[in-house]
Amino acid sequence: MARIPDAFIDDLLARSDIVEIIGARVPLKRQGKEYSARCPFHDERSPSFTVSPTKQFYHCFGCGAHGTAISFLMNYDRLEFLDAVEELAKRVGMEVPRDTQQRNVNPDSADLYNAVEAASKFFQKQLAGSDKARAYLDGRGVGEAIRAQFGIGYAPDGFNALRDALGTDPRRMSLLERAGLFSRNDSGRVYDKFRDRVMFPIHDRRGRTIAFGGRVLSASDNGRDAGPKYLNSPETALFHKGRELYGLWQVRQAHNKIDKLVVVEGYMDVIALFEHGVDCAVATLGTATTPDHAELLFRNAPDVYFCFDGDRAGRGAAWKAVESVLPRMKDGRQAFFLFLPEGEDPDSLVRSEGRDGFDVRLRDATPLSQFFFDSLSGDVNLGTLEGKGRLAERAKPLLAQIPDGAFGDLMKQRLTELTGVGARTSSPETHVPTQRARAASGTPAPKRSVVRSAISLLLQQPALALESRPPFRFAGLRQPGVPLLIELLQLVQHRPDIGTGSLIEHFAEREEQAALYKLAAQTLPGDEGAWRSEFIDAMTQLDRQTLQQRLEELQSKQRESGLDDTDKAELRGLLQSRFA
Repeated sequence: MARIPDAFIDDLLARSDIVEIIGARVPLKRQGKEYSARCPFHDERSPSFTVSPTKQFYHCFGCGAHGTAISFLMNYDRLEFLDAVEELAKRVGMEVPRDTQQRNVNPDSADLYNAVEAASKFFQKQLAGSDKARAYLDGRGVGEAIRAQFGIGYAPDGFNALRDALGTDPRRMSLLERAGLFSRNDSGRVYDKFRDRVMFPIHDRRGRTIAFGGRVLSASDNGRDAGPKYLNSPETALFHKGRELYGLWQVRQAHNKIDKLVVVEGYMDVIALFEHGVDCAVATLGTATTPDHAELLFRNAPDVYFCFDGDRAGRGAAWKAVESVLPRMKDGRQAFFLFLPEGEDPDSLVRSEGRDGFDVRLRDATPLSQFFFDSLSGDVNLGTLEGKGRLAERAKPLLAQIPDGAFGDLMKQRLTELTGVGARTSSPETHVPTQRARAASGTPAPKRSVVRSAISLLLQQPALALESRPPFRFAGLRQPGVPLLIELLQLVQHRPDIGTGSLIEHFAEREEQAALYKLAAQTLPGDEGAWRSEFIDAMTQLDRQTLQQRLEELQSKQRESGLDDTDKAELRGLLQSRFA
């Protein structure tokens, strides 16, 4: 996939007003030069979310959420990257580079989407004329509004209905076959894949139809077996079932902010829950919960409820969900497991108990932490050292997958409570003096690093990098942060119009990014003139430290093995520079 040019992104963010974009979605209150609000990405009582119009980025001191206008639209409006870029470009009257759009989309993918959408409209039209399909939906309590909301249709009986309606053009027929709507027998004959089935279109995150699920209406087809009760589209260029969630598009249309998602197994479970007011349900399309599913779920909601049968198979499916979810359990995210009574599914439960009854069951759902330890210790005798050892052996590699944070710490603490493994004889503070303890003992706190100061100043005003020209003498200085400072300087030299937000976004998916956002969110004393003087002074200090480092290297070599003529000349030059 081709990248959108950096220069375009820099220009786009420079023209976009991040305060206006975020303020249209989150109530902002001015505080000095910046704006604050309660963070839209986690629950909090006092505002810790700040938006900087000068630096054009946002940062939450509570949950650590941060980014530019692009990343805000991706996380808040749940847009893909290209969609967020296009949204901002429309606002400021810019056009995304045409070649970028063309390279990011397969040349005939638009035709493929159009072909699948045409099939969806055909199925919906057929539903209006099928008494038995409408009677089936009536019997399941699916009203007209929900049918329209989900685009439910009907695939007529027979082998050629869709092909005759849409397949006269050879290219269209080829597209429909590639989209999984036709099958081909051993003799090469092409025929409709879905026959005499209620059709459930599957939409992607942009609302485009990409595949179908079909529910059989009769047990036989002209005396022959009608096939499985539910038949799904095969994997295609548009559809990968391990990455999509049925109903997610409808949930996103129903909520500006999604508080929770309820994960069920079937199309009709989603439909029934929506029909009864539980409009936050999605389904995993007949496959186990994958890591892609888990990431997609948490990208859209902080709380995820998995609904499974209470039998052995259901608990096995729940454990697979745990394995996919654990590596994505950042602080603020929660996962729960609702195990259904024998013989019940979400469809039957919500019909008999209503929305209120289903909500009560959700409130009583088992937290991930409880299900995790209950599952691992089910066959373990925790009254013995051997049993505790077995639980610790099972749990530790799984807990290691949890991202650093409070939740991971609490899970490890719980393992210690159950087994004693990991308990400390003394707290870390016993061995490592804190800043406050050092001050109380009279030991001075370490001075702020010159490298850190230079990076902080660059983040406040990236154009300061233009005050220093390559090659950078201090590039060989052996100090923490020097490679990062060099990278920042080179980036601004290459993109002189870059702003703070874009500068930090360059480090997306890298461990340095979170620290850079924290530094950038700080308010430094002084004005731009003072910052310039301080930055130039920092560069000078780093050059001096580099000179001193090389001087010490040569002097050490002189003591150990002696210097050749070249080394001696360099040493004389360094000494002259030092005392000049």
